[in-house]
Amino acid sequence: MLCLVVFVLWGAGCSELPGEPPKLGRHTYSNDPSVEPCPLGERSGHGGMSNDEQTEHGITYAVRTPANYNPGILHPLLMVYAPAGSSRLRSERLTNLTFTATTAGFVVAYADSRRLSLEIIPELGTIPRLIAKKWCVDERRVYMTGHSDGGTVALALALLDETRHIPTAVAPSAAGFRRADLETFSCPETLPALIMHSANDHLFPGYGAEAAAWLALCNKCQSRLVDRDENGCMAYSGCPANSKTIYCEGTGAHRHWPAFNAALLSFFVDIDRSLR
Repeated sequence: MLCLVVFVLWGAGCSELPGEPPKLGRHTYSNDPSVEPCPLGERSGHGGMSNDEQTEHGITYAVRTPANYNPGILHPLLMVYAPAGSSRLRSERLTNLTFTATTAGFVVAYADSRRLSLEIIPELGTIPRLIAKKWCVDERRVYMTGHSDGGTVALALALLDETRHIPTAVAPSAAGFRRADLETFSCPETLPALIMHSANDHLFPGYGAEAAAWLALCNKCQSRLVDRDENGCMAYSGCPANSKTIYCEGTGAHRHWPAFNAALLSFFVDIDRSLR
């Protein structure tokens, strides 16, 4: 595992991307009485954008809420991990998830990258709990994504014994896990997963398809992929309702975030609805 993540670090990167500052979406909050309340006055985080939150050991992360953030209810968290060498703000522009995810009712967080190691990955995994102490976030509804090294972090957090309880579901992009790497781990008990990878990823060729097949086996799905859906993704058939496994194959180069945001958000929203 350690050799893998060092290789991922050397092979990945991200440059600054031009564009307007991200916008926050307004979420249509439900009047459903089953929506779990957040105790008023116990969490000090305000709605809007916070750019300079830090972990105990100094990893900086940014937090985004819906524009009309309701501090009286618990929200799902979408955690986004950055490619190697990338900042939280570059990662936000790369993925372009803030507006649509906050519109869907997520609190969204972006973490700076760090040189990956078996020590730093659990540190990155502390961010959801830190956010939940300050904002009204439900720690049982934590969804993780990220690109290249960031995708590797998201998937590693779902596999390491000390952190596998944190993510509810994952959607890594261009992650550096081959099937042989994954087979050194025990299967998660349940892990809904949407794997994004490019057919033209020459840095990690075929890794995404291998990861999806391994997770489908862990999730007790049938080994057959159904035809592509309207988002260009293929789901494994016969998966238990709480362990959907989907593979989305793009055509861009390794450094490009794939055009699967609609599929990613639909996947997380469907899982989140099933938990409420």
